[in-house]
Amino acid sequence: MTHPPLAIKAIVFFSILSLALASSCKEDNGTPTPQDELKLTFARLGSQTILNGNEVDGEGAIYLGFSAPVDRASSDLFQVSAGGTALDDTEDWNAQGDQVTITVNQPWIEGAAYTLRANDRLTSPEAADLEGLMLAFSIVKRPLSVTRIQVDTNFFTLDADALNTGISVSQPMEIAFSHPLAISAQDFKPFISIEGRDKVEFNITALSDTVFQLQFTETLKDFTTHQMVVEPGLGAAAGHDFAGLELTFFTGPSAIPDFPLLSDEELLTNVQEQTFRYFWDFGHPACGMARERNTSGNTVTSGGSGFGLMAMVVAVERGFITMEEALQRWEQVVGFLETADRFHGAWPHWINGQTGKVIPFSAADNGGDLVETAFLVQGLLTVRQYLLQEAPQETGLIGRINTLWQGVEWDWYTKGQNEALYWHWSPSNGFQINLRISGHNETQIVYILAASSPTHPIEPGIYHSGYARSGGMANGQSYFGITLPLGSDYGGPLFFAHYSYLGLDPRNLEDQYANYWTQNINHSRINYQYCVQNPKKYYGYSAQSWGLTASDSYIGYTAHSPTNDRGVITPTAAVSSIPYTPEESLAAIRHFYYDLGDRLWGEYGFYDAFHPTNNWEAGSFLAIDQGPIVCMIENYRTGLLWDVFMTAPEVRQGLDALGFMY
Repeated sequence: MTHPPLAIKAIVFFSILSLALASSCKEDNGTPTPQDELKLTFARLGSQTILNGNEVDGEGAIYLGFSAPVDRASSDLFQVSAGGTALDDTEDWNAQGDQVTITVNQPWIEGAAYTLRANDRLTSPEAADLEGLMLAFSIVKRPLSVTRIQVDTNFFTLDADALNTGISVSQPMEIAFSHPLAISAQDFKPFISIEGRDKVEFNITALSDTVFQLQFTETLKDFTTHQMVVEPGLGAAAGHDFAGLELTFFTGPSAIPDFPLLSDEELLTNVQEQTFRYFWDFGHPACGMARERNTSGNTVTSGGSGFGLMAMVVAVERGFITMEEALQRWEQVVGFLETADRFHGAWPHWINGQTGKVIPFSAADNGGDLVETAFLVQGLLTVRQYLLQEAPQETGLIGRINTLWQGVEWDWYTKGQNEALYWHWSPSNGFQINLRISGHNETQIVYILAASSPTHPIEPGIYHSGYARSGGMANGQSYFGITLPLGSDYGGPLFFAHYSYLGLDPRNLEDQYANYWTQNINHSRINYQYCVQNPKKYYGYSAQSWGLTASDSYIGYTAHSPTNDRGVITPTAAVSSIPYTPEESLAAIRHFYYDLGDRLWGEYGFYDAFHPTNNWEAGSFLAIDQGPIVCMIENYRTGLLWDVFMTAPEVRQGLDALGFMY
């Protein structure tokens, strides 16, 4: 018997193996056998499935996918119906014939139920027929919403936390809704309200069934926060749920300024003169001192009176009063201080303007206040130096000021420890309050005057351990890209850059810790940038409306700052920073006067503070806020008070002793 060659056997074997593998691969590729049924693999309306009777958004076409190509005997294999009514549609298949896009040629109706069915059985050359294909789905009934609010070219951000600012006071407002409102404009009106300082009246016109226009019967109040409410009950009129809408917006400027326009020089003079009247017209009639505030009656303030004395020097130079008038007032004030209560030479914070007796600032604070005393002495020395230049014949008044100045026992307020100065002392409570005077803040002048005293000086080391805290007052951090040499985060309230420097000239003032001109400029710029960036999203903060410092507020007196931001702008903050931020401060002065003058400008200049978000303005004037306005504007314009105060020989000796360059 003859056997085939091995080569032939191998060929036959591999041929059989190849056929088997080919058959296996064909099955693995998923090609259906004639026994497989044609299947629907997906069904979507837009991006949402409708395989399980789903409720969907109703955006887009219907997409169907099958497990195998479908025979297309006609171009109309499917029918979409709503409420038993067939809808016109078009069908587009892909090249493979296993996916179809069905576009219904009319909008989907919210809340409606739909069916999709095959007009006949679906056949395929590669699968068994698919019979009775039908899908049911419905379209979500979306709630009514406000889609657009527009005033002129200003589109509102429809977010409760958004700031909608600069809204026109005179242009109509358009409100657009997501669904038609089957009501008249008049029937719509009860569902909407707007309130600023008062209720806003308006007329409504329907521009379409979804867009309404509000025409205000009066021009809106400028730079005012308004609350707008659209009531939830409006949804019933549209047949949709409606959550309602509450929105705030802040109006922009009116077309006409509150006061006639002045040159910047005229404006600054006007602000100085009107503010000076607080100290002159409202000074206590019995003693000439400055009242604490415009409601203080007999309560006069030592520190604020020091600011007032310096403001009088400005007033003489500006011609607001004569030298003779100033001399009479200075004689009156000095005479009062000679007999008023003093505690180791320091005057109390508050004094009764009739009797000269201490008025307790708090239960334990019923004696000397060294910080307020320093502010008062700064003013007295400025008057003395001015008299030496302009009225040297007034030797009697000059000598009496010297006696007052030399009577302050600065060294007593070290508690005998020679480490720091302490703020308070009284006969009944001693140093119970135990408040060290430490920097960096408004109190630098205290240490400089204490070191300058010809009768009761402190050792220079007390400045370094007490005020400078042995270098602990350094900051060095950057805020908004601005480096702050000294002090707390963001610099604290802006009066830190004012009170000590009404007379003490910071322009070239420098010690081992800082250059104080740089310190005050950067502190002011940080405060400005904080208000411009407005991280707490208060209304009314801007490049023209800025300045955080201690003042009255709608919840009482507090030291406003970037770390204690209550939404309150205090005019003295920006105005008194004018030597440090001239452009920014002038912009603020113009805004406070021309734009907000109807609510901020009063008998004695700018009112103390305002809260734009709450539409609140203080009705108060405070001596310690009005004084820096007069003085620092003058220092910006002429350097008058800096130049006068710095001629005091004792002050220069004190600065030398402490190691200052100036």
